[in-house]
Amino acid sequence: MIHWEEGGEQLSARWHSENGIRPHQKVVIADDTLTADIAYRLACEGTAMLYRGDFQNARQLLQALIRRVDKPPKKAKRADRLEKTKNQAPLDIFNLHRLSQSQRARILGMLLIEVDAKHHISLRRAPEVSQACLEAYGPCDQPYIISLRELLGVISAHEWRKKGVPILARDDEEIRIHPHYGVFSPIRGEYIELVLKAPLPTAIQKNSIAFDIGIGTGVLSVVLAMRDIQQIIGTDQSERALACANENVERLGLASRIQVLKANLFPSGKAALIVCNPPWLPARPSSSLEHAVYDPESQMLKGFLDGLSEHLLPAGEGWLILSDLAEHLGLRTRDELLALIEQAGLKVINRLDTKPHHSKVFDKTDALHAARAKEVTSLWRLAAK
Repeated sequence: MIHWEEGGEQLSARWHSENGIRPHQKVVIADDTLTADIAYRLACEGTAMLYRGDFQNARQLLQALIRRVDKPPKKAKRADRLEKTKNQAPLDIFNLHRLSQSQRARILGMLLIEVDAKHHISLRRAPEVSQACLEAYGPCDQPYIISLRELLGVISAHEWRKKGVPILARDDEEIRIHPHYGVFSPIRGEYIELVLKAPLPTAIQKNSIAFDIGIGTGVLSVVLAMRDIQQIIGTDQSERALACANENVERLGLASRIQVLKANLFPSGKAALIVCNPPWLPARPSSSLEHAVYDPESQMLKGFLDGLSEHLLPAGEGWLILSDLAEHLGLRTRDELLALIEQAGLKVINRLDTKPHHSKVFDKTDALHAARAKEVTSLWRLAAK
């Protein structure tokens, strides 16, 4: 619960944070008279602001806070900072970047909105967010407090879910995947292209069955179905991912060929092809939304490699889809990855590489630009020894 004083009364409501932020201890009431400078000072001091004014003004206030947080340093300080980073190890730069992002999220998360039990906001000019919140959080039986920044993320996810992400074309028809809130969106298309291009294992000719480990939105299962694999079993442990994958499979009319199961990594049985696109960075996620990016101590990667050979049919292959960004950040070496493959009793048949083409690769102001500019995404074709 989060507590505050308003109109001479002590009030409270349920606190909701997908980032795992604890309920704020200091909460003041804010309205349209609050200036951005004062709001920024309060946020930096650790005081949250429960907004009671116009919703659109609250959005503008958040934008003003973003400008203050992201304000570039003066030229001299910026030059000093760039000079310092030249001598820093990539891992130190990565850790400082994560610390900076955490501090940024903390400050920007200080502007709060109250939502009632029907996922409705009572502020002036507030959008209708009930469907977006229902999709993200499910039914609710009491009012709750949420940061405006998180709420805007829920609204954005709802729009992505409605319009979908185009992944490939089939018979002059565009195939779209509709991501749910909290499920990693397949906006980085280079790894999809690798799965489309990689030659299928010969074992598929006799047993047209594949496993998709960590199905997420279901995108790779759909791509494998487009490549005429007849039976695909996708697994995940996330309830959001399972619901998302099932919805996409149903929407595309592939339910007879793609089965979605709740499981830790592998389903029972064996397959001619097993694909896995684990989180690429071996670091600890700071929120539930970061589990698709960060794999603490490479747990999922190791679990996939260690269990792969016993689930492969003769002449079957495992396809590991992995970026080498972790190597450029000093989080894992290529030798360590190859050692994991060797220790699991696997051999590398081939590797298909591609360069990512998302916007951050070309953003020289990004703290991790040096590593991102070198990044290569690979599909490792693995087989049992």
